[in-house]
Amino acid sequence: EIQNGLHDELNFLPPNPHPTATRDHCQHHPEPRPEAAAAVASGSDRASRCYGASHHHSPTGKVPSRNQTRLANGQTEVHHRPKRGWIWNQFFVLEEHIGPDAQYVGKLHSNSDKGDGSVRYILSGEGAGTIFIIDEVTGDIKAAKSLDRERKSHYVLHAQALDRYTEEALEPKSEFIIKVQDINDNAPKFPEGPFAVSVPEMSEVGTSVIQITATDADDPTYGNSARIVYSILQGQPYFSVDPKTGDDGIIRTALTDMDREAREHYAVVIQAKDMAGQFPQKNYQLYVAESAQVGKPVGKIKANDEDLGANAEIKYTIINSEGANTFSISTDRETREGVISLKKPLNYERKKAYTLHIEGTNTHTDPRFTYLGSFKDSATLKITVGDVDEPPVFSMEYYIMDVYENAPAGTEVGVVTARDPDSRNSPVRYFMSNKEEEAAGEEGEEEAVGVRYFTIDGDSGVIRTTRPLDREAQPWHNITVMASEVDNPSLLSEVAVTAQVLDVNDNAPEVATDQEVIVCESSRPGQVIQTIAAVDKDDFANGQRFSFALPSQLPANPNFTLKDNEASIVARRRRFNQLTQELYRLAVVVWDGGEPTLSGTSTLTLRVCPCYGHGRARTCQGEAFLTSAGLSTGALVAILLCVVILL
Repeated sequence: EIQNGLHDELNFLPPNPHPTATRDHCQHHPEPRPEAAAAVASGSDRASRCYGASHHHSPTGKVPSRNQTRLANGQTEVHHRPKRGWIWNQFFVLEEHIGPDAQYVGKLHSNSDKGDGSVRYILSGEGAGTIFIIDEVTGDIKAAKSLDRERKSHYVLHAQALDRYTEEALEPKSEFIIKVQDINDNAPKFPEGPFAVSVPEMSEVGTSVIQITATDADDPTYGNSARIVYSILQGQPYFSVDPKTGDDGIIRTALTDMDREAREHYAVVIQAKDMAGQFPQKNYQLYVAESAQVGKPVGKIKANDEDLGANAEIKYTIINSEGANTFSISTDRETREGVISLKKPLNYERKKAYTLHIEGTNTHTDPRFTYLGSFKDSATLKITVGDVDEPPVFSMEYYIMDVYENAPAGTEVGVVTARDPDSRNSPVRYFMSNKEEEAAGEEGEEEAVGVRYFTIDGDSGVIRTTRPLDREAQPWHNITVMASEVDNPSLLSEVAVTAQVLDVNDNAPEVATDQEVIVCESSRPGQVIQTIAAVDKDDFANGQRFSFALPSQLPANPNFTLKDNEASIVARRRRFNQLTQELYRLAVVVWDGGEPTLSGTSTLTLRVCPCYGHGRARTCQGEAFLTSAGLSTGALVAILLCVVILL
């Protein structure tokens, strides 16, 4: 029973708990929409129109209240039944469906179904199991065959819900109707002819000659497929025909003073045309290869309009979501064709066909002719996607791999995978392109040309090293991997692979010796001479955290030391003299923070000179003078010796 009227979704609810409700209650409810009523009920009595699929009527005319049973003595017994109910959408199926898949009709659902798969849905009746199939778990109904509304306009079926484990009926068997929705697939037809009629000469204009009514097998209650307009193709200007739809088709005289003695016979040809018949045909087919480019036209369709100029302008629209999501249509202003273009890439392996419902509408309408109905028509276009042999497709757009430096040859770096996207799923072979970028190694530029650091297994796509790698020499390698089908090696695809060489702590740190260490003659004990720095070729994770010390195996240096194992050189005695000793050697050990810890020993040269100025920036006076004069220390000593000899 349907409560609260019929809506887009029909809810078959539990029986009315009010025992006074009777069939007379139908008089106080509005009639349901015709299409909704046709979808769920047959019959024309008031109970059917009010309560949908309820067809059990009392022969006495007085119907017991719901939830009651009439007893033999005339009394009624009230029953308290558990609340159950059918829930389903109204069911329509489009005729002449040409899609590759079964057409979705609707869904049965009982409110006893909790979604755990314990409910089993059964369909019986006209076409059940042959035309209409049902998913026993979900309740989805599909039409497996193309239907013809003119042969059969509706199907009466029965639904039942059972407990999957006990086979107990969860709902009583309920009747419903699947209505076949009309498309304009029938042209109007006249009765057998030709006809011979007569009209008195000198008849007034508009005198009725004959009425010939055409018929159309399409559904007169849906759209304009069966609404007919008449026009005269031959016989003007002597005769005319009323173009209005309906049962007119009346041929009338159009001229006065028609004289039999001047002309006795006229041949008149009348055309009957349904108002939806603007497309030359209702079903079209189009082949589009899956390699078609997005944004490019893939086909055309045209609706005919016998008007001229602006009155013949047509706007095309794809009215179903399946078509509109993947294709677009625009109007060619010159040819008035609908140009169909691709919005999204096609994939034959995922979807082999599309069905487009295309509507053509006049953009300019005259209000005087609105009584003729809507100036539009529709057609169905089936697009078949063509399979194209495509090259292999890699699983990723690019790959980033890593491998530790110094790893032995044959170490696995990573794997690439590609597959044949076509349905035949041809095997794929892998190889490396000559476009691989490789840096020169320690052997020199010429020797490194053509050296391959990596190789790939042709069957599995596993990439391995061919020699140990050195991160300090080249931290990144760019590889181009190619894939081809075994059955068609000419179909190639490529992918970029970047291999990062990971660092291991294989380089000992060193003290930077690019800056000279100056010791002023006036230095005092404990004074910081200079702060030194260390360098490490390894990555930051294996370096940059340094500690310093003097070699433990050497005697204590009486002149210099390091401050608290840091990088500061500190003087241990007072006053240095350049003439007594100009140069000192200081060995420094530096450790990195990598794993394992590595150390290096560097020897620094410290130069004594007289200083001037303040702070850390000190310049030897003599050096500054000699530099400005362009003389070195050796030259100065030679000059002094010459002076001594002369004296």
